[in-house]
Amino acid sequence: MTRNFFDRLPPVEPSTTVGFSGNSLDRRSEGRNESTYAAALADPNLRVFLLRGDEAMMRAGGTSESLFSLKEAKALGALMDDAILLGWEGSSPRIAAIVGNETSFDVDAFHAVPLRTLATAAYSGGILSDTVEPGTLGALAQARALLHWHAVNRHCGRCGTRSTMAQGGYRRDCPNCGLQKFPRTDPVAIMLAVDGDRCLMGRQARFAPGTYSCLAGFVEPGETIEDAVRREIQEEAGIKIGRVAYHASQPWPFPMSLMIGCIAEAISTDIVPDTEELEDCRWFSRDETRAMLDEDHTDGLSTPPRMAIAHTLIRAWVEAG
Repeated sequence: MTRNFFDRLPPVEPSTTVGFSGNSLDRRSEGRNESTYAAALADPNLRVFLLRGDEAMMRAGGTSESLFSLKEAKALGALMDDAILLGWEGSSPRIAAIVGNETSFDVDAFHAVPLRTLATAAYSGGILSDTVEPGTLGALAQARALLHWHAVNRHCGRCGTRSTMAQGGYRRDCPNCGLQKFPRTDPVAIMLAVDGDRCLMGRQARFAPGTYSCLAGFVEPGETIEDAVRREIQEEAGIKIGRVAYHASQPWPFPMSLMIGCIAEAISTDIVPDTEELEDCRWFSRDETRAMLDEDHTDGLSTPPRMAIAHTLIRAWVEAG
């Protein structure tokens, strides 16, 4: 019997195990028109996500809640003129709006929580006060990326005229030259180079003490993902790469990237690190890497948290051995 190609894939899609990947909203991006946003605002089931930079506004209390009514959003100072329509949860519209950094609020009733904190808590396996469902994390990532894109694309790139939001935030139109501009996502290759029972990890000075991770870098114009993996590892660590295998991806809303996770085959092993980019770079055995994942390393070394695609890549390699 002929084996189906998809039978060779893992039963659980690896991309579903990372933070910000669980967005269940129906975006209806191809079915929007100029009345869609107005209809959403008039819907009594409308709910609003509120963001303040990289933070999400949450209700205080035993169970954190990140959705607000339109009345509540306005009372919290939401900038509704720049709000965007994310999509629908069932038949209920979901929009996102910015709350200015200077806006004051009752800290006993509300608090602003970094998106990284929410993602780390959601995938930690524990019960923490600042926790949201994976689907909510995905919607917040979509909101953060789109709000940032609009903030840095307010003017037409062809004639410089102030552009206007269209289709509830899924397009910007220039009233002068007619240019239409659509939201973009920046592709980033993140990769674990392996040599038999060793993997290559590095650390930047900004990392938490003792934390090592995969190498990463932006995919450049006219470059395949595989070639981006080879180039980045060569540039950062001086290691030559042969075969490259895709493993998983992760929306990364800081500000609007897609992390493309790969496992790479090292065909050289002498490390020549880019000391401006990396504080340290070294080979780790599979057993040592397993101890780092399990937070049981004798020297206190560790990997990124479970919500990060780097953790997913590292764990996939460790468990394959």
